[in-house]
Amino acid sequence: MTQPGIPNDLVLSTACYGPRLGRIEDQAFSAVAMGFRRLELGISDSPSELSGWLDAHRETGITAESVVVGALYPKKDAVSGSYLGSQDEELRDRALNLTRRHICIAQQLGAPIVVVRGCAVEDEALAQEARELSARLEKAQLDDLDAVQIEIRNLVGRVQELGQKQIETFCRSLHGLRRAYPELKLALEPGFTFNDLLNFEAMRWVLDDLDRSDVGYWHDTGSLHSREMAGLPGQAPWLDAFASKLRGVHLTDATVKEQGLPPGMGEVDFKLVASYLPEAAVRVIEADSVHGRAEILACVNYLMGSGY
Repeated sequence: MTQPGIPNDLVLSTACYGPRLGRIEDQAFSAVAMGFRRLELGISDSPSELSGWLDAHRETGITAESVVVGALYPKKDAVSGSYLGSQDEELRDRALNLTRRHICIAQQLGAPIVVVRGCAVEDEALAQEARELSARLEKAQLDDLDAVQIEIRNLVGRVQELGQKQIETFCRSLHGLRRAYPELKLALEPGFTFNDLLNFEAMRWVLDDLDRSDVGYWHDTGSLHSREMAGLPGQAPWLDAFASKLRGVHLTDATVKEQGLPPGMGEVDFKLVASYLPEAAVRVIEADSVHGRAEILACVNYLMGSGY
């Protein structure tokens, strides 16, 4: 017998479905059966087919809350915001056009928020170094963890120094998007890798620069847990610094070795995160699509018992 869902105020990312359900209409009906009333169009290896959304909305009352830039295409290593800061004009124009397309889709779905995730530095040597350090961190024992963390902090510092012009261009791109779409709620989310420009200090600078354009912050519990394990600022410093600009949060669990877990299956302190969230912040469950209905329902129970 299928376990019934629990009515809740959480948002379910379509990234949780992957290839299991390809059409957003089917995803919407499935989400409603699990107790959800809101969806996010998230990034997946198998992007959602969007036909049938209006019928699903009409029949169930489900609404779209947010769209992550990149959701219209299969998931790639390059994070969605990377080329908005590119020093290559052609790449930057492509990224702007891609972002505009996602904004238009958000408008069609009625989703008020568009999330831009990450901005990796344009340097392949640093990207390779970041990958190698991530692999070393996963295997690190207590006696060599400090040394790996020192190397990661060193890399993050070099990324920030090298990427200053890219960050400035990134900000100009976002100012332009806000002028073109003044009704849009835009939010920035740090990327998952150590070569991402949106580290703690850079995010503070970017949000200050974009303050007049009312660009907000989007928190990701999984990636921030990984940063904390790497000796970088973790959940509490980010939430403390940016809570006033917080638009929403991706609720995903993680360990040192594994990302994309449903909340309750990893090491993230979700009660701590909940204590920082303003009432209006959108709370989105995002997990790898290998986790099925039973695990999603279990994480809803877990989150509701953790202050969500």
